[in-house]
Amino acid sequence: MDCAEPCKPMENRNIPQLSVVLPVYQEYDVIRRVIMQLVKTLEQAELSFEIIVVDDGSTDGTREILHDLASSNPKHIHIICHPYNKGNGAAIKTGINAVRGEMIFCMDADGQHDPQNIFHMLPYMSEYDLIVGARTMNYQGKWYRNLANKFYNSLSSWLTKFPIKDLTSGCRLFRASIVKQYVHLFPARFSYPTTSTLAFIKGGHNVKYVPIEVHQRKGNRSKIKPLRDGWRFLIIILKIIVIFEPLRVFLPAAFVLFLLGCFSSTYSMLHLGRLHIPNSGVLLFISSVLIFLLGLISEQIAALHISQSKGNT
Repeated sequence: MDCAEPCKPMENRNIPQLSVVLPVYQEYDVIRRVIMQLVKTLEQAELSFEIIVVDDGSTDGTREILHDLASSNPKHIHIICHPYNKGNGAAIKTGINAVRGEMIFCMDADGQHDPQNIFHMLPYMSEYDLIVGARTMNYQGKWYRNLANKFYNSLSSWLTKFPIKDLTSGCRLFRASIVKQYVHLFPARFSYPTTSTLAFIKGGHNVKYVPIEVHQRKGNRSKIKPLRDGWRFLIIILKIIVIFEPLRVFLPAAFVLFLLGCFSSTYSMLHLGRLHIPNSGVLLFISSVLIFLLGLISEQIAALHISQSKGNT
C-alpha cells in the first residue's frame, strides 16, 4: 500500500470507555501477535474499547498487516497513518487526539508489555489520573540503561518532591480529559513518558505507580541511544520543571554561582593577604543575582499561565 495513502477516518462509532493508543514503527515481525493478544485480552474486560494504532511511517510491511487486522476487526481496530516517520511522541499525540474513550491506555508495540497489565491498573482509575506501570527489579535491561534510568528517576524525584519509580515506562493509563490538556507539551521524538509524568505531578494531579513485569524486547532494537540521547532527557526534565516551578531550577543554579563567587573571593584574599574581590568573583556574584531574579520573574509567569489554563478548563 502506498505510504502516502491516508487511512480511513473513524466515524460513526459508539463512544468507548477505554481507548488504547499503540504507536508502531517497523514492527513487522511482532505486530500481528501483539494486536491479536491485545484484542483477546480486552474482550475479557467488562467495558467497551477501541484500539488506535498509529503507524509512524513504517516501510517494512507493517502497514499492510495493520490494514489487514483493521479489515478483519473494524469494530475495535482503527488505523491512523503518518506518511513518514515523525517519532514516538508524535505518534502518541496523534493517537491521543483521535481517541474518544474516557480512559487512555498506552503501551509499546514491540512485545515488551503484557496487555494483562491493564487489569492491574484499572482498579486505581477512580482515584488517580495517571497510573504508570513501573518495571520491577527483575527487568533485564542493559546495565547502562538501568543506571541511566536510576539517575533520571532520582533527579526527577528531587525536582518534583515526589517519589518517581519509573520515569520512562511506556506502559501507562491516563484520564483522557486531563492528558489532553498536556498533550501539546509532548516532544515529537521522545520522551513522552517523561513529559507526561512530570506534567501530571507538577500540575497537581494524582499519580500512581503499579509494579509490572516487562518482557525482553521482541521487535526492533530500541531507537534510543543513551550516549546520544541522554542529554535530551535532561533537557526535557528541566523544561517541564521550568514550565511549572522555575525556581526549582533557577534557585540552585544561583546558589552554586554565589558559592563559587565566595570561593573565588576568599581564595583571592588569602593569596593577597588583603580584602580583594577579583573580577571573576564580581562576575559570579552578579550572575547569581541575575539568575535568581530571572527565576522570580519566571515563577510569576508560570503561575499566571497555570491560573489561565485552569480557568479555561
